[in-house]
Amino acid sequence: QVHLVESGGGLVQAGGSLRLSCAASGRTFKSYGAAWFRQAPGKEREFVATISWSIGRTYYADSVKGRFTISSDRDQNTVYLQMNSLKPEDTAVYYCAAHKIIGVLPASRAEYWGQGTQVTVSS
Repeated sequence: QVHLVESGGGLVQAGGSLRLSCAASGRTFKSYGAAWFRQAPGKEREFVATISWSIGRTYYADSVKGRFTISSDRDQNTVYLQMNSLKPEDTAVYYCAAHKIIGVLPASRAEYWGQGTQVTVSS
């Protein structure tokens, strides 16, 4: 079992920054990859970024490349999503997920989910 808890969401103006955190626990969570997804009202949950706990390899959705950075702290068992140059279209509930897929993945392939944190970007 893997337990994930997100934090760090909030309201920010366009062009601003936020950092999301995902605290992971469970006996086997480091055998999984960690990913961020987001879901805007009326839309499907979409992939944002993922990182491998073991080697730190990262993948990003095209819509966030160059603006978002995913990272991990193995000592703190935490995954971060640094979001810069935020746009109103980044507004969504952001979810942390654990998975065993290499590379970009659909939401259906994630095995564990956090409860989500709201990010709102005002124009």
